[in-house]
Amino acid sequence: MKFILAACLAGSLLLAGCASTTGSGSSASSDPTASSAAAAPVYPGGALTPITSGTTRSRSVVTLAPPVDMWDRIRRGFKMPDLDNELVRDREQWYASRPDYMQRMTERSSRYIFHIVEELERRDMPTELALLPYIESAFNPQAVSSAKAAGMWQFMPATGTDFDLKQNIFRDDRRDVVASTRAALDYLQKLYGMFGDWQLALAAYNWGEGNVSRAIARNQRAGLPTGYADLNMPTETRYYVPKLQAVKNIVANPERFNAELPVIANHPYFQTVTLKRDLDVALAAKLADVNIEDFRALNPSAHKPVLLAAGTPEILLPWDNAAVFQRNFEAYSQGQYASWTAWTVPSTMTVADAAQRAGMSESDLRAINSVPPRMLIKAGSTLIVPRGARVQEDVQATVADTGHLSFQPEIVTRRTVVKAGRSDTVASIARRYKLSPASVAEWNDVKTSHVFQRGGQVVVFLPVRASGIAAVGRGAGRGRNDSTVVVTSKRGGGVVKTSAARNAPVDRSASSSKIVREKRGGKPSKKKR
Repeated sequence: MKFILAACLAGSLLLAGCASTTGSGSSASSDPTASSAAAAPVYPGGALTPITSGTTRSRSVVTLAPPVDMWDRIRRGFKMPDLDNELVRDREQWYASRPDYMQRMTERSSRYIFHIVEELERRDMPTELALLPYIESAFNPQAVSSAKAAGMWQFMPATGTDFDLKQNIFRDDRRDVVASTRAALDYLQKLYGMFGDWQLALAAYNWGEGNVSRAIARNQRAGLPTGYADLNMPTETRYYVPKLQAVKNIVANPERFNAELPVIANHPYFQTVTLKRDLDVALAAKLADVNIEDFRALNPSAHKPVLLAAGTPEILLPWDNAAVFQRNFEAYSQGQYASWTAWTVPSTMTVADAAQRAGMSESDLRAINSVPPRMLIKAGSTLIVPRGARVQEDVQATVADTGHLSFQPEIVTRRTVVKAGRSDTVASIARRYKLSPASVAEWNDVKTSHVFQRGGQVVVFLPVRASGIAAVGRGAGRGRNDSTVVVTSKRGGGVVKTSAARNAPVDRSASSSKIVREKRGGKPSKKKR
């Protein structure tokens, strides 16, 4: 029996030695007040040896208790060096003096922060980075900056594309909780690999790696230090890390700032559910038994009324509602899962034409597809339109992944009378005003080979600027033939001309394809930071 007791005691001491910790992982801590929660275990190397009483007294035992909540878990993973300067004090005061704002922001984060911390720990990254969306977007996945950065991690369009965040008319993965978090941590890891310093990596996340690299090079040439606080940078970037440090300090010691952090359980908030069919957003929320606002908060990348299974293969649902959704989805038998579908426009057309072919009102088509005024819908564009009862097929993956919507401006023309010069023909007038001979001949009721008399009147329809439309329109209908406004657009092989003159007839005759001009497209701007 004594032998057994001795063996048990030796085993306990050995476990205590294996679980003992130090601040640096190399030497024993001599501070008896050091927090055991912040200690890291020390694993012995080589052959096991007996532990002396002096050794056991010099070490502490790591608690086996799990984190109390997410705040506790985040504190245990702090790894970044602290920044301590006046800018940090300033931001601490700013946040501490706005308890209502802090409360809203932290409550909003409760949906997402468990997933972010899990991903950070899996990558062995500092858990302070889980607080970065507080600085970027106040944890609002629908946030859009003036520079067009979107989502809680605030990706610019081009940078989002660089990190495989899809952006089309059906979805914007810069807002997606899982996809944007993956991309943000990939980007931060890349930046840390470039600079070897988390503060410089954060500066590059905000300002751009090229700008930070050039700022470092300037300081090196001048023989100056190259740390975060030493670089010459914009005010926004200068305050960026102090903001994060201030939030970190408040999370680390909320009592010091009279702050109350909402309880966030150390438990997943959501589950991932596979989407098997195209599904209306409203129906998805109903089947999951969650309100539409909560559904959109977890699935903010879906900015249309329908979810496409080929483009959005998974949705997020609150933990306890995932099973409810699966059960209700399998039992659903009240009709179609989706009342909307996608339609690829076969040719450039007006919004009114597209609405007529889709069987919906022009105002509804504009609203659901965000079509601006005075625009034509270009051929190859994809529109969200009602799904007929006879349509059984879901939207194909090629459309779901590449759907886009392109416009070109409607060309507004004015009826103008010009005088023919010596030997002017239909062809010469057409060349002079960049029109087609067929249009000039049609407008003047002559043949394309016609020769005009010198000084004779020739009717042409010339484009006018959009800013002049209103002024021209006010002159219409007063018997002045030279102030008739005509809106022209391609319809099939011809052109539709709508006169702004009062009670003017609509002319559907064929005309020049030159009347409709394609607006020059532009590439998305590069990421500012």
